[in-house]
Amino acid sequence: MYVARGGESELTSVTLSQQQVRDLVERMLKSSGRRLDLSSPFVDASLPDGSRLHVVIPDITKRHWAVNIRKFIARASKLDHLVELGSLSPEAARFLSAAVASGLNILVSGATQAGKTTMLNCLAASIGSRERVVTVEEIFELQLPLRDVVGLQCRQPNLEGEGEIPLRRLVKEALRMRPDRLIVGEVREAESLDMLIALNSGLPGMCTIHANSAHDAITKVCTLPLLAGENISSAFVLPTVASCIDLVVHCTRSASGQRQVAEIVSLGRRVENGIIETSTLFSRQNGDLLASGSASPGDEKFARAGYNVMQLLGGMS
Repeated sequence: MYVARGGESELTSVTLSQQQVRDLVERMLKSSGRRLDLSSPFVDASLPDGSRLHVVIPDITKRHWAVNIRKFIARASKLDHLVELGSLSPEAARFLSAAVASGLNILVSGATQAGKTTMLNCLAASIGSRERVVTVEEIFELQLPLRDVVGLQCRQPNLEGEGEIPLRRLVKEALRMRPDRLIVGEVREAESLDMLIALNSGLPGMCTIHANSAHDAITKVCTLPLLAGENISSAFVLPTVASCIDLVVHCTRSASGQRQVAEIVSLGRRVENGIIETSTLFSRQNGDLLASGSASPGDEKFARAGYNVMQLLGGMS
């Protein structure tokens, strides 16, 4: 058994027999209602304390059951907490808080364990207290510090292969629930198209995506909708992404396990030669997250969201 402490893996002295592992997994799955067998050798479930369980069994694995539990330690629930932890600068925190309050659409990117979910929770703390928020996730992970939140998660198919509810269906159903905000836990496949269509209807939202940089995240969110079908082309996706996504917040994790915001990038409306115009607002300079630019004064996105974000940017320039 290995335990990750401070972002680094450590070998423990705890050992379990194969039967003990099976019994333990069976007990953990009871509360989730999900199943694990030869026909469904993978399972992704949420434990009662909010931890995330993932199990793979042979013959997908070579010999032993592979059990992974991700425990979420709530060290930060708002942007000010991230400033105290050194993940975010005070100026960037004020800017992001104003951006969320203004209704800008934000994409949080980063690698595995980079702190994307924590960042999404902290960003959501800046949402107005009277707004109705609908979250869509594969497995419940988000813990938003808001009072009017409806959480939706996917469902596995039953033994007959029926009853599955994918993320795409949940995004569509969320729009019928009178949301003021839509938060998608993570976009990985064709559900990105439904998310873009939802955001293009004037509904503010946020989501996370796996990527190596903010610009890679933009490229990826422009590519994933193409998985929805042959009738979806980049000629539709690129301008839609440019008009829907306002900011990309990229999170990184250092070798020592420190999670930080590496850069904040804004997207413009202009698309030339298949590339969306972007500008870097904040970036790491000598280890500090500093303002490195600003949005164009005539940017319709910031004008649409209100002048507080533009004024804040001007005050930091």
